[in-house]
Amino acid sequence: MLEPWRTGKVIRIEDATDSTRRFWIEIPELASFDFKPGQFVTLDLPIHEKKNKRWRSYSIASAPDGTNIIELVIVLLEDGAGTNYLFKEVQVGTELTLRGPQGVFTLPEIIEKDLFLICTGTGIAPFRSMAHYIHQHKIPHQEIHIIFGCRKHGDCLYGPELKQLEKDMPGFYYHPVFSREDAVPEGAYTGYVHGVYEELLRIHKKPVHFFLCGWKNMIDEAKQRIIAMGYEKKDIHLELYG
Repeated sequence: MLEPWRTGKVIRIEDATDSTRRFWIEIPELASFDFKPGQFVTLDLPIHEKKNKRWRSYSIASAPDGTNIIELVIVLLEDGAGTNYLFKEVQVGTELTLRGPQGVFTLPEIIEKDLFLICTGTGIAPFRSMAHYIHQHKIPHQEIHIIFGCRKHGDCLYGPELKQLEKDMPGFYYHPVFSREDAVPEGAYTGYVHGVYEELLRIHKKPVHFFLCGWKNMIDEAKQRIIAMGYEKKDIHLELYG
């Protein structure tokens, strides 16, 4: 059943990187906005007469916490009508029409296999939600690996927070990968995400749930490589951006 459209109010905005912003949205008519980590909301933005050209969907970056506030992390697309509106017109206090939660890009009921959460850019959003949720609720799990690809150090969303989570949460590993940096700190990689999960699993191939989130070309390549490593299509879950 589809959730009704509701009014959300922007209560806080922060720049995350040069081209990425964090938006906190409160849904006043609900005491608690309940969702599963990995789900998304759809915004109906006043950018076109036709409904389907106004709708933009974004994964929820915060973990469910019993409140009516969610966080979205959004990258500005040069020619994107939706993101240009969000970056140029929306301020604290702006009301937005939204619907959700939606989507089935969610954790298994019981986490019996390792989780490899592979993403680029704002594709980190659903995985940040999942990681904090597992930690806060002490959900039994195997190893969890977030493999997060971006271009430069300054593009790395939630970096310090995920490094801290790695210290606080046994079995959780954070692997940032930079495609446009020559030197990286310990625990980080240069290049692309594919080399990292291949290396981790070459040493010790075991049962894995792969979750992929980001741009289509990254996801297409990851699917091919994961299947080439001997995994099956049913081991791969994906959420496509753009």
